[in-house]
Amino acid sequence: MPRPSRAHHRRGELVAAARRAVLDRGVLELRLRDVASQAEMSTGSVLYYFPTLGDLLHEVQRDAVERFCVGREEAARREPDPRRKLVGTIRAGLPTGRDDELSVLLYELGAYARRTPAYAAQHIRLYERQAGLYTAILETGAATGVFDLTRAAAVIARGLVALEDGLGLHITQAVPTFTPAEAETMLIAYAADATRCDLEV
Repeated sequence: MPRPSRAHHRRGELVAAARRAVLDRGVLELRLRDVASQAEMSTGSVLYYFPTLGDLLHEVQRDAVERFCVGREEAARREPDPRRKLVGTIRAGLPTGRDDELSVLLYELGAYARRTPAYAAQHIRLYERQAGLYTAILETGAATGVFDLTRAAAVIARGLVALEDGLGLHITQAVPTFTPAEAETMLIAYAADATRCDLEV
């Protein structure tokens, strides 16, 4: 009886190795041999599963986007109160600090999005998915009379995601501009003004 293929397992190992390599070296200085070293494989073996380093990093990005989105969506789904849901979503979207693996990974891979359409498309999907989550929360809150929106829900939602992204970059840079708590306060203040709702929960 033939043995089952280990290709899927090996590809998963390589994605994990590439993720660690990006966090260690940064995406702009990353080389195929860095990933191979992390995976304890030859560069030829890596290329057997992924034809180029770019293909491998695209899979790392796809995995990171999915993990980031699913975590936030599940947390929002569990909370019935719109105020708590909005605040919880804000908190879940900000990096916890310079060592927040998932956020740093997404920011690192964002460097490719400036030059490569496939990476840009993945970042656009990430942005739209986050904006959709906020839009749903805001519309529910408005429909139940909890929020009195100053603008269309989608406009506020897009502003929240853009602020979140910018603040996150400041939190994760070599010398942070401010702490996660300070960033959270700014975002919640914007959300409170946009919803005309006290969000001190």
